[in-house]
Amino acid sequence: MHQSFRSTAQKTSGDDSLPLPRGLFDEKNARFDCVLARGPKLYSSSFSDMQNFDDNSTPIDSSPPLPFQAADENDDQQTKSTAGTALPAPTIFSPDGLPHPAIHLPPGETIESSEDNVQGVLQACREEIASLFGYLAENRGVGITGGFDYVDMDGPVVVIELKGRFWHERTMVLARVKNYVLHRIPEIIDVVVEDVASLSNEANDDAV
Repeated sequence: MHQSFRSTAQKTSGDDSLPLPRGLFDEKNARFDCVLARGPKLYSSSFSDMQNFDDNSTPIDSSPPLPFQAADENDDQQTKSTAGTALPAPTIFSPDGLPHPAIHLPPGETIESSEDNVQGVLQACREEIASLFGYLAENRGVGITGGFDYVDMDGPVVVIELKGRFWHERTMVLARVKNYVLHRIPEIIDVVVEDVASLSNEANDDAV
C-alpha cells in the first residue's frame, strides 16, 4: 500500500510539513523511492540497505605507513628497540635449509673444522658480537640492518655474504667475523666474501 506525497509544502492542522520530493513511501518495507531531476531514471534508497553501517564503526585508515624514524644513538635501549621493531631483522640463510644452533666455546677452547661446526660458530658470532649487526631490535632502531650468511667452504676457507647496512666499514665487519672464527676453529685459515665489491662503502650505502 503506497501513500503519495506532494512535492511542495502543505499546511496541516498545527503543523508545517517540509517540502518533499515527488515519490512514493512504502510503510511496510520502509522504502522511499523518488524521481530525481536527472531524467527518467529512478534512483532509490532503502533503510534496509544501511543495516550494515554502524555509526560507532572505526573508519578504515587508508593512509600509507609512516616512514622509519631512527632513534638517536644516545637514546635509551627501550627507545631504540621500539624504533627498531619497524624494521625486519636480517634473515639467516643456510645452504642446507636447516637451523644451526650457536656453538659457544669457553675462552681458549677450540673445535675441529666441519661445515656444521663452522655454521654453529658463525651463529655464536652473530650473538656474541651482536652490536655489529641488525639482529637485535635496538640496533635496527639506529639504522643498523646488516647481517651475514654462510655460503660455502673452500677447503680451509669459509665464504660468507654480507647484507644490509652497517655502521662500521664492511671490511672491518668481515675482519671481526674472521677473527672470531679463526680463534675457535684453528684449521680455518681465512674468512672471505663471495663478491669483493660487496665490501665497498657504495655497497653499504645502497643496502637497506
